[in-house]
Amino acid sequence: MATYTVTILPSALRRLAEFPRHDQKRIKERIDGLAGDPRPPGVKKLKGEPDLFRFRSGNYRIIYSVEDVRLNVLVIRIGHRRDVYRGL
Repeated sequence: MATYTVTILPSALRRLAEFPRHDQKRIKERIDGLAGDPRPPGVKKLKGEPDLFRFRSGNYRIIYSVEDVRLNVLVIRIGHRRDVYRGL
């Protein structure tokens, strides 16, 4: 299986830096895992969005897209479950 390149948008990195350290570590580990399997168990496709997926990490959600042709995963947004979907 091919390895994907994981890219995180600067806005998502800024949001990640606001979270508690133990949550940051758990989220980073989950994001790093996307390189080997961009659609691990528990990932859901977002309704109404053609190419967006989300997965959970505690109370946080990671929204990302996958480009299978270019082997690229782009993390678009990281946030608390109550407000991460606003404005998508």
